Amino acid sequence: MPPPRLGSAAILAAACRTSKPVSLLRSLGVLGSCPPDVRHNASEVPAPAGLPQCFRKGVLPRGNVLGSLRFCHASASESSSEVHADQILRILKFTSGNDKADFGNALRQFAAKTDEDVVLKVLQKQRSNWQVALAFFKWAAGLPGYVHGSRAYTEMLDILGRMKKVRLMRQLFDEIPEERQGAVVTNRMFAVLLNRYAGAHKVQEAIDVFYLRKDYGFELDLVGFQILLMSLCRYKHVEEAEALFREKKGEFPHVTKSWNIILNGWCVKGSFRDAHRIWNDIIASKVERDLFTYGTFINALTKDGRISAAVKLFNSMWEKGINPDVAICNCIIDQLCFKKRIPEALEIFGEMNDRRCQADVATYNTLIKYLCKIKRMEKVYELLDEMEAKGCPPNTRTYSYILKTTEKPKDVIALTQRMEQSGCKWDSDTYNLVLNLYISWKYEKGVQQVWDEMERSGSGPDQRSFTIMVHGLHSQGKLDEALQYYTTMKSRGMIPEPRTKILVKAMYMKKDGAATEDESPSMTGKNLKLDPRSRLFHDRK
Repeated sequence: MPPPRLGSAAILAAACRTSKPVSLLRSLGVLGSCPPDVRHNASEVPAPAGLPQCFRKGVLPRGNVLGSLRFCHASASESSSEVHADQILRILKFTSGNDKADFGNALRQFAAKTDEDVVLKVLQKQRSNWQVALAFFKWAAGLPGYVHGSRAYTEMLDILGRMKKVRLMRQLFDEIPEERQGAVVTNRMFAVLLNRYAGAHKVQEAIDVFYLRKDYGFELDLVGFQILLMSLCRYKHVEEAEALFREKKGEFPHVTKSWNIILNGWCVKGSFRDAHRIWNDIIASKVERDLFTYGTFINALTKDGRISAAVKLFNSMWEKGINPDVAICNCIIDQLCFKKRIPEALEIFGEMNDRRCQADVATYNTLIKYLCKIKRMEKVYELLDEMEAKGCPPNTRTYSYILKTTEKPKDVIALTQRMEQSGCKWDSDTYNLVLNLYISWKYEKGVQQVWDEMERSGSGPDQRSFTIMVHGLHSQGKLDEALQYYTTMKSRGMIPEPRTKILVKAMYMKKDGAATEDESPSMTGKNLKLDPRSRLFHDRK
């Protein structure tokens, strides 16, 4: 007697439970029998009731059958790059980029519909998972009839640089085919390389990349040089940037913007002495000072605690007919609030409209931040209402300041509902803030919901998310779970913070005596299980 045939929903449910759903479906003869053109043009019908959620968007219609179902690409209205990217991302959750054969098999069904828009959207949602992003990038590069364009290359280079994989970043850049360089290599790509080398504190390499522009047909112009200076200063290599700025005066004239970059660099680094020295050099050079010059030096004065001198320079601008812009007003308001001179800050805030300087979201955010700290919540919500009434929509930072004052999950839910109603979307910082609140309150349901939503949106979980889980679970005495999150974080190529390494070492000593990370039985996961819905770890009962 032949074995009973499984219904379509049963097969799909089984596939959803396995770690390699596509491989299982192909082995059962579900995939691979439908020609690409048929899959692409099939008509759409609703997915059957009870179908696992992970397959609701990808399994549709009539034609080549799995019972009455077939895997296809649905109607033309759903044949957008967003839909294709989402389908690929769902598969990538169950696939390791280390096994090239398995990786390629899992993605084979998407070969015909992969273009640069799809590649770009997938990469953008894998920014914190560089290994899978790179494996997908290489897989797409091998597709017949497809070649990576400038956007895909630039995004992949940025991902590698952001994760401090500068060797791989440079290797990928050098491997761009010579016949494609003219179409692929752009000014933006060089800006990414400069920025990421500077971020990895490889100053000479960043300078070399600037001069490498010439080999690719780009001029060594003043704009490119200023991008190099900005990249160095952004990561606090201001001394090297200033030396280069002065050394190359013959090639690149000392214009106001270049001076501003160096002045701002010293301000960001926190060296008022050097910022004051550059300010004096600007005056001596007789280069015209613009609003950015004034604003940067006012910022330097305030950060050095010279708020009275900053206010004096601020007022002198009005007297000279140089109207401060909203950024300079924000700087003064911020530092007055920091010095607990909130009434004076509110007074300047009130005068801004009279002086035709419209307050922006940063102005409101500064006031809301400090009013939250002193628990003047009535004034906070008054400002929040005023923002919406004046067409200055609150952003994630606005809500994050208020979220930090919440004390119960229901307060978080009410505030996040207001965020959604105002069209303010969560970013990775918002997710991590709420995750931190929920785990500190031991609100497990909320933790699962936030973790699921981060994965769905592509905003994480990132290194910060795993750090929150490790520290939060440790504080609750759940050492096995904390250590498993630490292991998962490292397996994804994320570098733990020094404080996390110290904490983990202490956990191993407490649990296993002198056992190392690799030797610890906790790393085998024997006492843990992975919740397939939430992707969180829990103790086995």
